[in-house]
Amino acid sequence: MVNAAIVILAGTESHADTGRLVNGLEAAKEFAENDDDELELIFDGAGTQWVEELEDEDHDYYDLYESVQDEVAVCDHCAGAFGVDDAVEDQGLVRIDENEGHPSIRSMVDDDYEIITF
Repeated sequence: MVNAAIVILAGTESHADTGRLVNGLEAAKEFAENDDDELELIFDGAGTQWVEELEDEDHDYYDLYESVQDEVAVCDHCAGAFGVDDAVEDQGLVRIDENEGHPSIRSMVDDDYEIITF
């Protein structure tokens, strides 16, 4: 059994950012497909911008996102800061705010999660 927390920090501005998103989603899918693994998939910082983009069924990575959407959580503070509150609400995503509005990386480490950032 593996505990993994995948944190998508890459924004939506460049081809390299898209590459980090796809790599993060592919890694998340691999963990999600293993019933023995525990997965946290967190969109944080500029990465929260992807939530709005990926809700579009015509997006190239919509299907990949949909395959792991049940695992998605979003930084509460950053969703507001990057203007994606409505998309987060529309998708019914979990908001994380235990560290002054942000996810607590320390708590995940304390719970034996490997933190993987993209």
